[in-house]
Amino acid sequence: MSLESTIKDMTRAGKAASRELRKVSRASKDAALRLMADRLIQRGKEIRKENEKDLVLAKEQGMSPAMLDRLALDAKTLHSMAEALREVATLPDPVGEVTGMWKRPNGLQVGRVRIPLGVIGFIYESRPNVTVDAASLCLKAGNAVILKGGSEAIRSNLILGQILGQALKETGLPPAAIQVIPTTEREATRILLQQEEDVDVIIPRGGEGLIRFVTDHSRVPVLRHYKGVCHVYVDEFADLAMASEICFNAKVQRPAVCNAMETLLVHEKAANAFLPAMLKRFRDAGVEIRGCLKTLALMPEARPAEPEDWPAEFLDLILAVRVVKDLEEALDHIETYGSNHTEAIVTNNYDRARRFLEEVNSSVVLVNASTRFNDGNQLGLGAEIGINTSKLHAFGPMGLAELTTQKFIVYGSGQIRT
Repeated sequence: MSLESTIKDMTRAGKAASRELRKVSRASKDAALRLMADRLIQRGKEIRKENEKDLVLAKEQGMSPAMLDRLALDAKTLHSMAEALREVATLPDPVGEVTGMWKRPNGLQVGRVRIPLGVIGFIYESRPNVTVDAASLCLKAGNAVILKGGSEAIRSNLILGQILGQALKETGLPPAAIQVIPTTEREATRILLQQEEDVDVIIPRGGEGLIRFVTDHSRVPVLRHYKGVCHVYVDEFADLAMASEICFNAKVQRPAVCNAMETLLVHEKAANAFLPAMLKRFRDAGVEIRGCLKTLALMPEARPAEPEDWPAEFLDLILAVRVVKDLEEALDHIETYGSNHTEAIVTNNYDRARRFLEEVNSSVVLVNASTRFNDGNQLGLGAEIGINTSKLHAFGPMGLAELTTQKFIVYGSGQIRT
């Protein structure tokens, strides 16, 4: 069978499964999710065996330590994945929620109700735990999902997809509701992107190159974020001890994720008191500093920042640092170089905080907290399928509600239009 035939058979099966899911109760979906969690733990050795094959090949191909960390599935990660499944099972089912009801002068009762998107094509890189997050959220929101992971995680994704599909079958749900494309060929992605008759939306999650490839080649609507160029601005009225902890966490805890800080902005009146110790702390943690001229004066061994560093998503222990004249200059910098992902201000000044919240146009804006909190689970949504930085139809972390749309429902008593 040709690759095109394989993909088309999968999308058709997904469409049929999505129709079946419209009739499935919350109790049935939750039972499937809990069984998936149990099976992940029970078959952990099999999963780690397949994951180790991916890791060996990735190391041979020179994958960075930060990216290897994203690829690895150890016992702790599997436990977290199982807990995430159980948590999604406890969340309210968005399907069928009536979000409004009103009466027209002619007596018609008009309302809006949440419905599944249908079939979601999910294209992603590196992190096999995302396979489980995406599958669980799509299922709970009543969607079928076709998963196309990166070549670096193919063995991990296939074993996870097999386990999830078997749990669907055991609980009486259509196994085709969760499918993993069984090839590393990029052509499979291109074919999936052409299936406008059977696939309702494409959600890519990965580097900027992947997102642009998907956007350029898809005939299916795409929800996307190109990159996470996240900023922390340390204001002159900041608590500097707090700022140090926030900045360190935002950059160092997991530098290879999209909500990690990539650029640090510091008010010039706070720079001398804040930056020397902060830069030393970063240097001791292995962070490469790329600084403006004022930053270099405080850390001569830092690398001079180039123009391409300001809009860069490093996804590594690299940080661009700029001293700014005031809040206005910080806002201008974010507007010029940001990616609408995540921005934070550290300040004890209410007016500065309010201005930052009002004028920064990113999907999550924080006051006195790390950028790492732009995460569906951390914000109370449960696991997320991704962070959308385009504004249609969702903006920011995409949880269950963002994986539905709304239709109008109308109750009449014989009304006709004149």
